[in-house]
Amino acid sequence: MPAPHSAGCPFGPPPAYTKAAATAAVTRADLPEGESCWLATGYAEVRTILSDRRFSADVRHPNFPLLLPGRREIIAENPNFLRLDDPEHARLRRMVTGDFLVKRVEAMRPAVQQIVDEALDRMTQGRTEADLVTGFALPVPSLVICLLLGVPYEDREFFQSVSRTLLSNTSTLEKLSEARDELLDYLSGLAARKREQPEDDILSRLAVRDDLTPRDVAGTGILLLIAGHETTANMISLSTALLLDRPDHVARLADPAAVPGAVEELLRHLTIVHTGLPRVALEDVELGGATIKAGDGVIAMLSTANRDETVFGGAGGTPADELDLDRDARRHLAFGFGVHQCLGQPLARAELQIALATLFRRLPGLRLAIPRDELAFRTDSFIYGMRSLPVTW
Repeated sequence: MPAPHSAGCPFGPPPAYTKAAATAAVTRADLPEGESCWLATGYAEVRTILSDRRFSADVRHPNFPLLLPGRREIIAENPNFLRLDDPEHARLRRMVTGDFLVKRVEAMRPAVQQIVDEALDRMTQGRTEADLVTGFALPVPSLVICLLLGVPYEDREFFQSVSRTLLSNTSTLEKLSEARDELLDYLSGLAARKREQPEDDILSRLAVRDDLTPRDVAGTGILLLIAGHETTANMISLSTALLLDRPDHVARLADPAAVPGAVEELLRHLTIVHTGLPRVALEDVELGGATIKAGDGVIAMLSTANRDETVFGGAGGTPADELDLDRDARRHLAFGFGVHQCLGQPLARAELQIALATLFRRLPGLRLAIPRDELAFRTDSFIYGMRSLPVTW
């Protein structure tokens, strides 16, 4: 199982990972099925692992490190392109790259702004208290990714529920298989219909390709659908919870020129993939004072790399494990690094910038509706976040 978080420091990496980082940039760690792997916690070492072709992202490799027991067969069956190496990875990724280019995302900003404004209208209408997760943080990215993919938003309760099952580290193998098959069937059926009546959306553009079956389209659709709403939703709620008792930081969001930099620092500081990115070495590699042998599993810890004092700290500056919205955090690894880095990062950045700036501008009196020590975090998911965020204004 992934290491537990500290109740006293819920926004930071689990203590076991920070302890490993304090020991060495590359250390040994035990996996639940009895084997061991390497844990890379240093910034330079993580960047190397994620960009060096000597480390494979192919989940079908027999030594690929998994944090949960018994899931190898399910995860390795029909993997998405993030779990593959080139040329398979590049072939599949290129099919959707154009939809997430910076220029295209910038053109979407007015539509995202409208979605954010309407979500806040609904959340605040006739009330002074709400759960920010269900009322704002989840609806905004869900609506955006539904529009891009061509998935009916009225089906959101289904795909959000299935997504939570697939991301949960407590789901049984039976529940995982059931959730995966349900989502594959749903998206395969949607792709088949779009092949007959294509529209201006990602699933339609994939569905009309002769080199992809509806099942192939569904596999890519699952990745984009889950990543497109779960990650951004959790960043919105976590960022809000972190900022609510920091008025000096909130004030920075009132300056439009400061918002992009503030979002980069929030991405660095929170790094919601706390369990790291797994890889397997294809040949012997000397890294961080350790000899990683061919066939060894490696987990690149984004969360500790993003708090590496040698990169984000420095003499006279704010320590790397503290939040500083004036910090230049553009080198962070919250979206990964190398050829497998997050395809949707331009969209995520735009959504976070618009959502957070608009939220605090429209609700200047926003505050927690419960004591801070009663906040409920999602510690059972591979994407860290909040179960709920009761707020008032």
